[in-house]
Amino acid sequence: MRMDTTNTVTAEGMEKKRILFVCTHNASRSQMAEGLLRALKGDRYEVFSAGTEPTVVHPGAAAVMAEIGIDLSGHRSKGLGEFQGMGFDEVITVCDHARESCPIFLGDGLKTHQGFADPSTTTGTEAEVLEAFRRVREEIRAWIKETY
Repeated sequence: MRMDTTNTVTAEGMEKKRILFVCTHNASRSQMAEGLLRALKGDRYEVFSAGTEPTVVHPGAAAVMAEIGIDLSGHRSKGLGEFQGMGFDEVITVCDHARESCPIFLGDGLKTHQGFADPSTTTGTEAEVLEAFRRVREEIRAWIKETY
């Protein structure tokens, strides 16, 4: 269990805000959000992701993130328990199921919800499935750029 409650400090001496993205399986949406926010604003945010019922990182998520130069190969699906006792400035649920089941132990930070469709439920050809992952990736990227 991780019990770190101190934030990382930037080169300018400012504390980085800690952000946790949560979805059900920590397989697609929360992994993409973690990778995108870290790539786009990692100088200002310390970013994590977790699932209420973790499984494995979806290969489609890893593939479409690699297309834009973000490597998820070192990522793994993590449960919320790994973050118990760790303070967050913001906990963001990215699926409705996680919003309903996200526990309150994740600190006093802001709790928000920004839902995205689950690309892993897409059926069809490999190209159609990857297109669904790309669409969600771009929705998450646009939301991050607008919000952070």
